[in-house]
Amino acid sequence: MKYDYTSIEKKWQRVWEEKKAFEAKDHSDKPKFFGLVEFPYPSGSGMHVGHIKAYSGLEIVSRKRRMQGYNVLFPIGFDAFGLPTENSAIKFNTHPRILTDANIEKFTGQLKKVGFSFDWTRTIDTTDENYYKWTQHIFLELFKNGLAFRDTALVNYCPHCKVVLSNEDSQGGKCDICHNDIVQKSKDVWYLRITKYADRLLSGLEDVDYLPQVKQQQVNWIGKSTGAFVNFRVDGTDETLRIYTTRPDTLFGVTFMVIAPEHPMLTRYRDKITNMDAIEAYREECAKKTEFQRTQLNKDKTGVKIEGIAGINPLNGKKIPIYAADYVMMGYGTDAIMAVPAHDERDYEFAKKFGIDIVEVIKGGDIETAAYTGDGEMVNSDFLNGFTNKKDSIKRMIEYLEEKGIGEEGVQFKMKDWAFNRQRYWGEPIPIVHCPHCGMVPVPEEELPLRLPPVKEFAPGEGGESPLARIEEFVNCKCPVCGKDAKRETDTMPQWAGSSWYFLRYVDPKNDKCLADPEKLKYWMPVDWYNGGMEHVTRHMIYSRFWHKFLYDMGEVNTEEPYAKRTAQGLILGPDGEKMSKSRGNVVDPNEVVDQYGADVLRVYILFMGDYGAAAPWSDSSVKGCKRFLERIADLPEMVKGEGISSDKMERLFHKTVKKVTNDIEDMKFNTAIAAMMTLVNEIHDFGSLTRDELSILTRLLCPFAPHLCEEIWEDLGMKELCSLSAWPEYDEAKTVDNTVEIAVQINGKVRSTIQIPMNCPKDDAIALAKADETVQAALEGKTIVKEIAVPNKIVNIVVR
Repeated sequence: MKYDYTSIEKKWQRVWEEKKAFEAKDHSDKPKFFGLVEFPYPSGSGMHVGHIKAYSGLEIVSRKRRMQGYNVLFPIGFDAFGLPTENSAIKFNTHPRILTDANIEKFTGQLKKVGFSFDWTRTIDTTDENYYKWTQHIFLELFKNGLAFRDTALVNYCPHCKVVLSNEDSQGGKCDICHNDIVQKSKDVWYLRITKYADRLLSGLEDVDYLPQVKQQQVNWIGKSTGAFVNFRVDGTDETLRIYTTRPDTLFGVTFMVIAPEHPMLTRYRDKITNMDAIEAYREECAKKTEFQRTQLNKDKTGVKIEGIAGINPLNGKKIPIYAADYVMMGYGTDAIMAVPAHDERDYEFAKKFGIDIVEVIKGGDIETAAYTGDGEMVNSDFLNGFTNKKDSIKRMIEYLEEKGIGEEGVQFKMKDWAFNRQRYWGEPIPIVHCPHCGMVPVPEEELPLRLPPVKEFAPGEGGESPLARIEEFVNCKCPVCGKDAKRETDTMPQWAGSSWYFLRYVDPKNDKCLADPEKLKYWMPVDWYNGGMEHVTRHMIYSRFWHKFLYDMGEVNTEEPYAKRTAQGLILGPDGEKMSKSRGNVVDPNEVVDQYGADVLRVYILFMGDYGAAAPWSDSSVKGCKRFLERIADLPEMVKGEGISSDKMERLFHKTVKKVTNDIEDMKFNTAIAAMMTLVNEIHDFGSLTRDELSILTRLLCPFAPHLCEEIWEDLGMKELCSLSAWPEYDEAKTVDNTVEIAVQINGKVRSTIQIPMNCPKDDAIALAKADETVQAALEGKTIVKEIAVPNKIVNIVVR
């Protein structure tokens, strides 16, 4: 059969669409399978090969599930709000709506060209008013339940993008979008109280099937620690500084305290503080630093001793100095820390620089030269002296703190509340009205969606205010409660908002009464298998799990966890082994590969190039190898002879291959599944023919990987139904085990021949068969047999002299 991929692929893509082959059916009697991929951000540059790999894993699984009789929901959509589109819109002076629509159209065409079996009737777009109406609804529910709140805080601000960023979006002191340095700025910020769900986000990981590294990254991100809260009085005031420590056993070694330079206590007691000018100057200096710069462990230690006030160690009553230092941040923990320089490296460096006492409380090191951070016997610690077990020391100290009413056991999390606003145009408007009489008032549900107003100028203001703030007809409104003049919130939601619940909308994408029909949610949820990049297993996955748990608490969804299973694909590197980038000139355009070799070759190669979860470099020669493999497949119809099974050997080989491919797909070992089919094709060509039934089996096995070619062969076999919807081949376990085995025959330890013998052949029979071999007989001629050794199914060794 001529392998004309250009006409074949267009033909079958048209047929699939006409026959609605991949549309999921709500409430089907079949077992359901909900396969989810991370929906793309539709950029102007279009898809890259990384998108192909990201979607190909569950594409194979979903196609296999359909053939196994499942009702499959395998949807796609577009996460289209956000800064990249808005920045492009500003650059090209084109409205982001126009750019977004063009980019979505481009992505859709590319995805269809590769032959993905998505259910296109359920496509969503987070910028669609009928979609973000429900994003706004969820925000209002969070607000009404005290989980969305507004606060003034030092925030991460990107001067280039003119936008506030969460800690997660500004790691390393760089903006996630433009990669420029961020600065600290005091602003009113919307937060989502994700910390309230921290424990449940951790415990929920016990009930899901995520890759171990995915679970561990989420555990680390949430960062739960156990310790104690301790109250330190400030001498001569009514003030108490509350600290949290994971090492309350070291409290006798506390010799100073540190508070954030922005701590409000400094303002409250400015009359008692004798060096306020120095503190104000230090505050100004700190305001110029990013959080990343302030908290680096290896940076120079800076700070100012607060003259005029001191802390009191609650255990021994000693006065200890209090410093303002930049490495303590407002909003982190309790805004103050205790310092034990003998046993903490940063405290030690700080104490050495400022000449602060260092008191050893754990024996084992030399505190004259360095902090000792190991375990050991407690010393200089009153009732803890002699304790050698850290766990026991901590337990006893917490008991003492609680007995004396100066502290208690507690838990802290590294994860902070989620900064949830952007000062940009292209995002979901936050549906809140600011009334001078009623305060913050939610927009009534019946008025949702609160639409983005049409504008010509959508660049952000120089002061970091939202472009919406300049639109008087949008800003000025009436309070929904009292009817008096009020103003709308002008910030928009971050891009993470729409992606925190998108999987739910796939279940019922056109519903205008609720975010999804409860009965449909009961049928489809949870997502059975979610695949995506490792870069999204913390922020996106934790955010979406938080929203889902909240919706579960509200009774809007039926499962506490959204995803039953999560896997991840590795990167595709450039041909040079480096990460693909335009600057390196090593980007591979999937459209060019499809045009030159066909979609099926691209699909097969992407999954054959290596372990699906690992990074692998692109190889043009391997692409050509996959093309030759499919050309050999295309030749098979001309080799067909008869029906049934061609030989006992081929029957066992087919059963082995079916088992291998079936299991490897479930384990995402796509490369070895393809390798098994390549081996089978080699055997068929060596044999010289195959039967019509054997070709049917191989065509169905290969169909998830190369569906266009397989549909063509299937039609050539005279089949009426689509190969994509035919029955997945089954195997007989008994026939996956060989009934014969090839063993080596040795004479005096050297291999002289190989023979086929029955599997598990008795030793005497194996030796007899070995001696009957002509080559062995010739080698034994004139020799005296001293010993005969047979290792079952392995070797026969004959010792002669």
